[in-house]
Amino acid sequence: MANIKDLKKKIKTTKSTFKITSAMKLVSASKLARAQQAITGSRPYSEELETTIKTISALVNDYSHEYLVENKENKRTLLLVISANKGLCGGYNSQLAKEVRTFISKTDLDVKVNFIGRKVRDLIKNDVNVGKSYVFEKGDATFAEIQTIANELGAQFKQGEIGRVLIAYNKFNSAISFTPTIRQVLPMSLDQSEKAALKEKFPFDFKYDPNPKDILDSLIPEAYITGMYTSLLDGVAAEHGSRMVAMDNATSNCKDAIKTLTIKMNKLRQAAITTELIEVVSGAESLNG
Repeated sequence: MANIKDLKKKIKTTKSTFKITSAMKLVSASKLARAQQAITGSRPYSEELETTIKTISALVNDYSHEYLVENKENKRTLLLVISANKGLCGGYNSQLAKEVRTFISKTDLDVKVNFIGRKVRDLIKNDVNVGKSYVFEKGDATFAEIQTIANELGAQFKQGEIGRVLIAYNKFNSAISFTPTIRQVLPMSLDQSEKAALKEKFPFDFKYDPNPKDILDSLIPEAYITGMYTSLLDGVAAEHGSRMVAMDNATSNCKDAIKTLTIKMNKLRQAAITTELIEVVSGAESLNG
C-alpha cells in the first residue's frame, strides 16, 4: 500500500504532466486556428478547379494532356503518404497506417510508398515497398516544396515509370474529426459514364478565350499541384486538431488523477492522526490506572 510520501511524489509528477499537456493543448489550438483557416480557404478553390478542368476536358473534342492519359496496363503505382513527424495526437497516425495497409493488401497494383512525415513510415515500413522520405527545412512543407515533389512525380508519370500517383492523408472534417483518405491524383481522368453525364448536363458548346487547349494546358498542372498541396493542408489541420483533443483528454485525466491521489493521501493522513490520538489517549488512560 502506498504511503503518504509516495503519494506526494505521484501528485507532484502528475501536476508536472498536467502543466505540459495544458501547454501542448494551447499550442495545438493556436496552430489549428491557422491551419483551419488555410484549408478552408484552399479546399473550395482546389475542388472547383478540378471540377472545371474535368468538365472542359470531357466536352472538348480532340484534346489530350499527359496528365489525362490513363495506362491501365502499367501497374506500377506511387503512393505518397502524408503523416506527422511527432506523436501524442491520438489515432491520427495509426488510423492512416491502417488505411494504407488495408489498401495495399487488397490492390493488385505494384505500389511503392513515399512519405512526408515519419510516423506512418515507422509503423508500416516492414509491410510495404518503401521509397523516398521527404524532409523539409521548416518542418511543414511550403507550397514551393510540394510543387517540387509534384513535378518530380509528374515527370515519372509522363515518362511511363509509374502508371498512377495516389496520395494518402487524413482529410480534415472538424477539430474533433478526420477521415483517412486515399485518392488518385494522376491521371486526372474521367470514366466514360462521368463523361456521358457531363455531356448530357452541358449539351451545348462553350466559347473559350483563349482556346480550350491553352486554358487546359495551363490549368491542368496547376490543379494537380494545388490538389496535392490541399491534401497536405488537410493533413496538417487534422494533426493539430487531433493533438489538441488528445492533450485535452490527457489534461482532464491528470486533473482526475490529482484529485483521486489527494483524497487518498488525505485519508492516509487522517488515519495516521487518528492512530496517534488513540495511542495518546490509551497511554493517558493507562497512567490513570
